[in-house]
Amino acid sequence: MNWDDTRVFLALCRQQTLRGAARSLGVDQATVGRRLAALEGALNATLFLRSSNGYALTGAGEVAMRAALEMEAAAAGLQRQILGLDDRLNGVVRVTSTDSFAMDFIIPAIAVLRSEHPGIEVQLQASTQMLNLSKREADIAVRTHKPDNPELVVRRLARWHSGLFATADYLQRHGSPTPGTAFAGHDLVLYQPYLDRGKEVTLAGEAITHGRIAMTCTSGLLVRRALANGVGLGELPLPLGERDGLRQVWPQQPRQPYDIWLVTHQDVRHTARVRAVIEAIAKVFAG
Repeated sequence: MNWDDTRVFLALCRQQTLRGAARSLGVDQATVGRRLAALEGALNATLFLRSSNGYALTGAGEVAMRAALEMEAAAAGLQRQILGLDDRLNGVVRVTSTDSFAMDFIIPAIAVLRSEHPGIEVQLQASTQMLNLSKREADIAVRTHKPDNPELVVRRLARWHSGLFATADYLQRHGSPTPGTAFAGHDLVLYQPYLDRGKEVTLAGEAITHGRIAMTCTSGLLVRRALANGVGLGELPLPLGERDGLRQVWPQQPRQPYDIWLVTHQDVRHTARVRAVIEAIAKVFAG
């Protein structure tokens, strides 16, 4: 199996349409179709059933996919091992994080790093999506979830508590909510993924059943911006609420803190440029 054809094959397995596969690879649909035809010709087998709903694997295609995934893992492993031997302080380092962490911590860290090591290029992706470090979709991840993959190396950057916040103007107009009233008479800003879990939602340990949902947001940064504009009450990590100049509504409640983790693959953690980015990020989180 030719690796270039195999990459196209895997993209089509994952996207199930020529257009989706082409978009994910940054090529045109004709290239995807040509590579697929070449692979099917080389294997003398039909790998997909074409229908109006997209491309579905045949039995031969499922066998080919297992082999292709092994090739992909081997190629990623080779890249990681070679990268781990690189002692140059230049080249690309890919970092993934949430938008809030990117704005307030990672970008300032990179600004300092650039003055010391201008040859390092950082490709920053702000997303809640968990990119796969084993497949080298990223070199460094900053997350609130600690992975349990033994191939990954984790470092705790911070431990934060959260609190209920609003602007001074909002509190002047609406007053402070009374504990035990489930936010009766108050506007609330909520993180949409919490609602999507289908479990009871609370803010700072208080039920929201009598509050008015003024806005839901799909990212932490949007929650912060909504609160900073006086849309309502919302829960934030204490350092971020204070950074935004918001007022903490109630005294801090004794709740389970959450940790911020820096994650990298064991094969690349000693690469000079990756190590430089790691230390720059850790320094900013440490304050």
